[in-house]
Amino acid sequence: VRLQASGGGLVQAGGSLRLSCVAPGTMSGILDINWYRQAPGKQRELVAQLTTGDSTNYADSVKGRFTISRAGAKNTVYLQMNSLRPEDTAVYFCNADVDLLVQREGTWYASKEYDVWGQGTQVTVSS
Repeated sequence: VRLQASGGGLVQAGGSLRLSCVAPGTMSGILDINWYRQAPGKQRELVAQLTTGDSTNYADSVKGRFTISRAGAKNTVYLQMNSLRPEDTAVYFCNADVDLLVQREGTWYASKEYDVWGQGTQVTVSS
């Protein structure tokens, strides 16, 4: 099981991007979720968290600029990034617990998956 992260790209300083994290299966639900980022030569950094109860937490470096939220679809979470800075340049990863509900060959399969990761999406902010 893997999450699908997308929405990265190249943007000028001050610009915006919206990252998406999607769990497999439109009927699946993302529970607790974290967005991390890792810049070259640096350790992975926790950027934002969203709990099942919709509580949020942000790194000091992104407070007031980034917003984590759920989409209308239960299997999708966004990270809206505004006022981007060159120091936000990194690969962004989503990591979540998932209520997985998928259909294969006419049979539904349900499971709770913990600590599921996405493949990362590159965000590059030019000065």
